[in-house]
This record gives sequence, structure tokens and C-alpha cells, in this order.
Amino acid sequence: MKRSFVVCSLLVGGLCLLFLTGCEKNVQAEQENAKSTGPARSSVVPDVDAGHFKVDNANLFHLVTTGEYVASPELNVTGVVNPDVSRQVPVISLASGRIVEIDAHLGDQVKKGQLLFKVRSTDVSDAFSDYRKAVVNEQLTRVQLDRAKVLFEDGAIPRSALEVAQNAEDNAKVDLDTTAEHLRVLGSDPDHPTGIVNVYAPVSGVVSDQEITNAAGVQALSAPNPFTISDMSHVWVICDVYENDLAQVHLGEFADIHLAAYPDKLFRGRIGNIGPILDPNIRTAKVRLELDNPGLMRLGMFVTASFRGPQRERYASVPSSAILHLHDREWVYTPTGNGFFRRLQVVSGNMLPGGMQQIIRGLSPGVQVVSNALDLQHTVSQ
Repeated sequence: MKRSFVVCSLLVGGLCLLFLTGCEKNVQAEQENAKSTGPARSSVVPDVDAGHFKVDNANLFHLVTTGEYVASPELNVTGVVNPDVSRQVPVISLASGRIVEIDAHLGDQVKKGQLLFKVRSTDVSDAFSDYRKAVVNEQLTRVQLDRAKVLFEDGAIPRSALEVAQNAEDNAKVDLDTTAEHLRVLGSDPDHPTGIVNVYAPVSGVVSDQEITNAAGVQALSAPNPFTISDMSHVWVICDVYENDLAQVHLGEFADIHLAAYPDKLFRGRIGNIGPILDPNIRTAKVRLELDNPGLMRLGMFVTASFRGPQRERYASVPSSAILHLHDREWVYTPTGNGFFRRLQVVSGNMLPGGMQQIIRGLSPGVQVVSNALDLQHTVSQ
């Protein structure tokens, strides 16, 4: 009996030991699985400095030495052809009414005295009514004056009565002349009155603005003006010059002007005004160039204006391939030793013979740069 009890106890103890051992192995396996399926340890790699960095095989990038170019300081800006506001003449109607005919349109070349449009107006009817009344009143006062003169000569009336008749006749003539002039101002002939008022061009030029159409209404002496005529023989070119470049622009100096439509034509304009107020958004001032129009310039044309300084200065020149155009800016790469390169921002100028390009700011002559900046940029990007 005791032996059986001991055997049973040993069997139960062995089973318990096996069960605990299996549980411990399961726990260890689960911990190992959790470690293997969790996020991997990350290592931070420093980013490449875009301004100063190192590349492998730096000897593969060919270097050139910047040359020297002597020229006058030049500033190129863009502008737009505008009319000379002192030569813009509004065409107004002195009579209110409805447009019944338009004889000129936007962009037309018109001559002084040319018919532009016609207006049917009741203002003419009212003015003609006043004129007819003035005519009748003047006729009556003239008859009364003649009668007063006869009666005064016969001694039937005193001199004061004659003077009253004479004053009435003078006033009637003033009213007659005033009403007749009113009709002429409205554009109507007192001898041939009509309800149609003709409006003529006050000057010769180009119709640069039109604010009326057929059957439209027009109000006398009020905005907007039906037409605006601009004298295109003299125009303005309005340019935007950045704040940092204003030191190169002076009143009274001349600038070279190239039209985008006629790049082979060269014009010269005088700086007539530099705007005293800068645009707060783009930090530019309006510079006005004044010049005579040879007949090629049209309103709204884009131009490029070049301002040149009086004295010649030294500039650097590099191959055009050494300049990298990135993010609306221009850069070059210069070596600093041990495979390191530095990226410098520059401002390029005109193209020079032999595939060279002028550097206005950011680089001096005698400095080494990478001859092909695009190849180095691709290497850095990779």
C-alpha cells in the first residue's frame, strides 16, 4: 500500500515538473517571438548639407578658373508699354440720353473732328424750347422799344419809360444769345434743331477705352467716359525695379529698350520718374521711361529695359554650364579641398562669346568652379 502511494506521488510530481517546464519554454518562446516581430532599432544618419558637402571621386568633376570681364554695370528689368496719361483725352457727352449710333470702336485710329457716336436726348428739346421762348420775348421787347421811342419823340412818355423799354430789350437779347449758345454746346444748330446730338473727336489718336454700346444710356458729364483717346506718338514704359537695384537707376539717364515682339529693334527712353512708394508685396518701385513711339509700340507690349552705369567695372565670367538654375535662383559649385564642395548663389548677366556668361554678383575672377554644375547636383541628389 505504501509502495503504491509512493509510486503515485512520484508520477504526479514528474507530470507537474513536465508541465511547468513546458510553460516556461512557451513563455520564453513568446518573448523571443515578440522581440523578433517588434520595430527594428533605427539609426539616425545625418542629412547632406546643401551648402557644404563631400562627394566620392571628387576628381571626376572638371574644374575651371573664372575669367575676368570688364563692362559697365547693367541692370535688366521688365516693363510694359503704357499711354502717356498727359496725352489721354476723355470724350464726354454734354447731353444725357440713349446711344443710337456708334461710328468708332476700341483700337481705331481717329482724327480730330471725326464723328464718334450719336445720342438721342431730351436735353436738346428743353434747350430748344427755351430758345424759342427767348426769340419770342426778344421780338416783343423790340416792338415795345420801337413804340416807346415814337411816344418819347412825341412827348407822350417820360424818358424813364423809354429806359425801361430799352433795358427789357437788352435783357431779351442776352437770354436769346444764352439759349442759342446752350444749343450749340449740346451739339445742335439753333437754325436746324434736332433731338440727335453728334459727338466728335476732340483730338487725333487711338481709341484706348470704350464704355458704351448701341442702345446704351449715357449720362452727361459723369463717369465712365464713353471714349478715351490716347496720343500714341509719345508713350511711357513702366518698369518694376527691385529695392536692392534702385541705386543703379537715376533720373534723367537713358535706358535701352527691347520689345519682346521686335527683339532686333533697339529704342532709348529717358527716366522721367522713380516711384516714391514701393510695392509692399514684391518690394519693387515703378520706374517710368519716356520715349517717342516710332509706330511699332502698342499698349500692353512687354519690353526689357537695360540700365547701364557710367563707369566700367570688373566682373567674373564662367562657362554657362557652370551655372545651376534651381528654385528661381542661380548657383555655382566651388571646391574647398578633401572632396568637399560649397554651393554659392550668384546673379548672372549677359551671355559672352565662346559659351561664357557674365557673373554680376556672388563671384570674383580667379576662383575655381565646377565646369558642369548639373552633374554634381545629380550626384548630390543620389
